[in-house]
Amino acid sequence: MDFKANIGIIGAMDDEVREIISQLKDRNTETVSGIEFNTGTLYGKNVVIAKCGIGKVFAAICTEAMIIKYSPDLIINSGVGGALAGGLRPLDIVFADKLVQHDMDTSAIGDPVGLVSGINRVYFDTDPRAREILVAAAQDLSVSCIVGTIATGDKFISATTDKARLVDTFGAVACEMEGCAVAHTAFVNTTPCAVIRAISDSADGEATMDYPTFLPLAVKVSTALTLALVEKY
Repeated sequence: MDFKANIGIIGAMDDEVREIISQLKDRNTETVSGIEFNTGTLYGKNVVIAKCGIGKVFAAICTEAMIIKYSPDLIINSGVGGALAGGLRPLDIVFADKLVQHDMDTSAIGDPVGLVSGINRVYFDTDPRAREILVAAAQDLSVSCIVGTIATGDKFISATTDKARLVDTFGAVACEMEGCAVAHTAFVNTTPCAVIRAISDSADGEATMDYPTFLPLAVKVSTALTLALVEKY
């Protein structure tokens, strides 16, 4: 019998999905498009969870396969990211209200930087109801959070020049490597999505030192908020 998901969860790395997978009841696994999908129940809802791998292509493949195979009502992309906005510290949370692919650039032929040709969009929106639940959950957990634009690209941002460009060009408050690929794929499939990023580094000259230190702690925060959204959505 085919499994119809209420919620799909995607993380790039094992650390970002391991704890949630461990909580699935009646867990089953199957491989689609080279990705292992874990299905089961959480809080009485049918949930499918996958580790997509790092980068936009892996994220898009995983999202498309998940939508076609399991038809989730909401996709959550949860994980860690780098801080762009002033005042953001490691373990703070960013909930995306919109996302942009910062490395999509056909400006040489007159397009705005970030424009996705064919659908003529620079920004991809997330689900308002999911955001409201997440902000309330963060407040309940006494987690510092902001809502804003997340910039996605196939590059680990660790130079102040790159950081300034993402802020100046897109007004982004955080950066990472999968979120907008998930949101883009969800958009073309008319599937609502939410993107959660726990800050693991400062996306500047200190980023390569911050990242391994704060990664496991940031994942705990993003996992707690993902579970809260699954429970309350």
